[in-house]
Amino acid sequence: MGEELGFWSGRGRLGLGFILWWFCLLFLCFSIVPSNASIHEYRSETFSPQSNAFFFHGGSEGLYASKVHDSANGVSADKPLKGKSFIRFESVTFVRTQESASKQNEMQQNTGLVEAIIVEVKDRERIGGLFLKSDMICCTPELASSSSCKLGEVIIHKNEENPEWPMRIKTFFEGKSVEKTMSPKTVEINSTGMYYLYFMFCDPTLKGTLIKGRTVWRNPDGYLPGKMAPLMTFYGFMSLAYLVLGLIWFLRFVRFWKDIIQLHYHITAVISLGMCEMAVWYFEYANFNSTGARPMGITLWAVTFSSVKKTLSRLLLLVVSMGFGVVKPTLGGITSKVLLLGVIYFVASEALELVEHLGNINDFSGKTKLFLVLPVAFLDSWFILWIFSSLSKTLEKLQMRRNMVKLELYRKFTNSLAVSVLLSIAWIGFELYFNATDPLSELWQIAWIIPAFWSVLAYALLAVICLLWAPSHNPTRYAYSEETGDEFDEEGISLTSSAVNASDDMVAKREFQIGLGEVLEEDKRE
Repeated sequence: MGEELGFWSGRGRLGLGFILWWFCLLFLCFSIVPSNASIHEYRSETFSPQSNAFFFHGGSEGLYASKVHDSANGVSADKPLKGKSFIRFESVTFVRTQESASKQNEMQQNTGLVEAIIVEVKDRERIGGLFLKSDMICCTPELASSSSCKLGEVIIHKNEENPEWPMRIKTFFEGKSVEKTMSPKTVEINSTGMYYLYFMFCDPTLKGTLIKGRTVWRNPDGYLPGKMAPLMTFYGFMSLAYLVLGLIWFLRFVRFWKDIIQLHYHITAVISLGMCEMAVWYFEYANFNSTGARPMGITLWAVTFSSVKKTLSRLLLLVVSMGFGVVKPTLGGITSKVLLLGVIYFVASEALELVEHLGNINDFSGKTKLFLVLPVAFLDSWFILWIFSSLSKTLEKLQMRRNMVKLELYRKFTNSLAVSVLLSIAWIGFELYFNATDPLSELWQIAWIIPAFWSVLAYALLAVICLLWAPSHNPTRYAYSEETGDEFDEEGISLTSSAVNASDDMVAKREFQIGLGEVLEEDKRE
């Protein structure tokens, strides 16, 4: 029995060692690589053809209106003050092909136009000729003849209430020059909304032009994107929630430390990891918000805490469902399978978390995310099936042994788990509906509730486990015992019964014990 004490067995240490080795490898690989925050970098990327134009998506963010702003709305070359919301162009350079440059006149001042267009998502139909009943994006000679637009430029239908928007910033190539850098500009945002930035050109001779440089996006209170800003406050509250839960659990743990079982140590580990996870995420977001940079080292720590906590939470649910420490003393021969599933889930979850938290800024492709989401979804499904299958067997054994106290305990646990699964399914459906009906992130201000729900649900389920398996002066109500008396309901025998009734009960217990011999042997083998 000493060699098979659940997760802390030799196999458990081997699996944990693999996790630590993998984490150290990732840390060494990524800790020296910087990660950008609300900074969209362009690394010699190409423009894509669309209708009669060529465009490049420069980024999109939810931005709140500036708390303080100048009387002159729009473009400024001055350094923004605190409390402003802005988009800043830094060293944005356009590089056309040598062939395109050679066709131009050396003495001509403007030999190619590239436009930076900033548009709020609600005004997206103002870009292009839709209001002119045309599917063109660039102005054509026919449209120019009617004075509706200017030939060679992107068609923009100005907002009458705010004539500056959608905003157009022009950059011209000069003579035969191959490169042209935009002048440093800062566009102040005075209206809350989801903003998109596009770089466009209409001149076919500029085909093959590349873009490099970066743009910086900032909200009034910091560099956190609008859809992520509420999460910093949320993680702060969740840190306090885990702290309160941990304090209550610690007081019970100390008070009844003589009656502690091994399962209590696993619960303590999950609470501690949850507390660390929320705290690290809060400080990571706070650093992100204040500096505008997201060091990979801090992000990796936060992601790793999150992945380890998710993994151990699922393993805790699984071993509790199997009756570990309650119905059986060890997991026996399936310990290695449980550990293997945990290691695989950790690796898959770690990869997905890294991509998701970097993708909020660097615009990772949906295909990359989908490739990483599927393994995690499959493993979550496997966990659910294994948990409920194990619960069914545990309930069946408790019914056979007539242990009504433990049976009632597991029924409450099963009901809580079933409710959480139903809520998860319903929330997944809502999330799919939310993403399908909001492809342009127009509802960005409430998007934070999607990840927040999963944290709240995990916390609630952990609180239920803490309540059901709380340390007490009577651990026999849920602790495993090798004595035969543990196989029966301790409350089923009255201490005031007569000697004759007690004798009859003992005979009945011996007869029932014979019938359970094979079941007990099976438990020990497991």
